[in-house]
Amino acid sequence: MERRRHEHDFEEEWREAGISRGYSYTDYNVNGRNIERIVEPETVEQVFKNLEVPSWRKQITIRAMVTSIVLSFVFNFVICKLSLTTGIIPSFNVAAGLLGFAFVKAWVSLIEKFGLLKQPFTRQENTVIQTCVVAASGIAFNNGTSSYLLAMSSIVADQADRDIPTNVKSLSLGWIIGFLLTVSFVGLFLMVPLTEMMIIKYKLTYPTGTATAYLINSFHTPRGAKLAGQQVSALFKSFCFSFAFAFFQWFFRSGSDCGFSSFPTFGLQAYSHRFYFDFSSTYVGVGMICPYMVNVSLLLGSILSWGIMWPLIEKKAGIWYSADLPANSLHGIQGYRVFLAIAMMLGDGLYHVAYIMVKTMDEDNGDLD
Repeated sequence: MERRRHEHDFEEEWREAGISRGYSYTDYNVNGRNIERIVEPETVEQVFKNLEVPSWRKQITIRAMVTSIVLSFVFNFVICKLSLTTGIIPSFNVAAGLLGFAFVKAWVSLIEKFGLLKQPFTRQENTVIQTCVVAASGIAFNNGTSSYLLAMSSIVADQADRDIPTNVKSLSLGWIIGFLLTVSFVGLFLMVPLTEMMIIKYKLTYPTGTATAYLINSFHTPRGAKLAGQQVSALFKSFCFSFAFAFFQWFFRSGSDCGFSSFPTFGLQAYSHRFYFDFSSTYVGVGMICPYMVNVSLLLGSILSWGIMWPLIEKKAGIWYSADLPANSLHGIQGYRVFLAIAMMLGDGLYHVAYIMVKTMDEDNGDLD
């Protein structure tokens, strides 16, 4: 017969998680005898039902800010690399919440052993870390430092067919700070009307935020804390493997087109059309985190473009464009590559905007009727 867990069985787990008692008790009566109250684990919502929400001073702490700065620094490098290579930036909400929990939990456990812990680690503090990291790392992609600001630099301008001084911008720290403040506050003003329409009026569920909230709540329960520890352990092992593999590739690289990153996996003919395996853990990781439909679409697009379209357009050199132009010139084949792809994305985006506008107007007309 399976043994039922009693109150004292959960005492140690809840104490280690820093959660006040949130048990539900059931009294059993068998043949006129009262049986000891038995503990039944509650849902995540009921666990925090009787807990008081800490003040903002206890949510925005020094350890939360330090953790946010460190993680933001790391995530900024990752996002800039992804932006300059794949152009696909996955959501880091879950990763920021998990790593924030792991770092602060490890620090809290360490100082608790010396009796120096003054404030337990709460889910509100975890949310502050996750929000700061996502906001700071999001700026790395949206501010253009890895896209259009670099395109206006003198290095890129020197690669153009003609030098136009008005299209060159020398970046300075003061100008970048002012530009970032402008870009960031524009998004802040746009979020208020969008939130009112999408979430309050239409009551749409914000999937990323909702999933992150449930995840952070689960971290601060005994079972969730153990699961988070297992996830962090798997993450650390994957990180060590990726770092060691990248370090191993460095020994065989002497230039931009040398080593494992330019290995002719499918032969020299396919390599001349840019078909080869890069052996980069970054690309593998992006493929693992993106939905399979995105990966299939990317594969289809690469085969259609680099396998069929670009080789056919290259044969039109001297007819469709000047054969004397360099390969990176927008007046040559590079212009066909860039503008055809942008036109496809803009066309699909315009369709979805028009679809949403028409659907919204139909729903508004239905409400008026």
